[in-house]
Amino acid sequence: MAELTTGVTWIAVIVGAILSFVLGFIWYLPKVFGKKWAEGVGIADDETSGMPLPAMILQAVGIALYAWIVGITAAANELLTIILIAVTIIVLQISSGLFSQKSGGAIGIEAGFFLAMTIVMIIVQGIF
Repeated sequence: MAELTTGVTWIAVIVGAILSFVLGFIWYLPKVFGKKWAEGVGIADDETSGMPLPAMILQAVGIALYAWIVGITAAANELLTIILIAVTIIVLQISSGLFSQKSGGAIGIEAGFFLAMTIVMIIVQGIF
């Protein structure tokens, strides 16, 4: 169990999670990728105005957990491990999007966000 906390830079985990959550907010704004994403997943324009609270809470928890994983790999000096984890998650995310018949644009937007979020978290770990 100690490997989950030993050497983890918690400030970097917290900052990485917050910056990634903010990135997601910006990423999915209608003027950025939000409108194209909503069309690609079949959400009508009038439905995109409200953010579902349970989804937002789970997103925040998931981002925090992922930031912790990035922090663990940074503490172990295992950059290639987090890259492998990120690529695995992106491949599974694309597969899930194809199964649910999302548009290619929506799939790319989701995968691109995960990649961008990973890069932000790695950079933050490098700074702290």
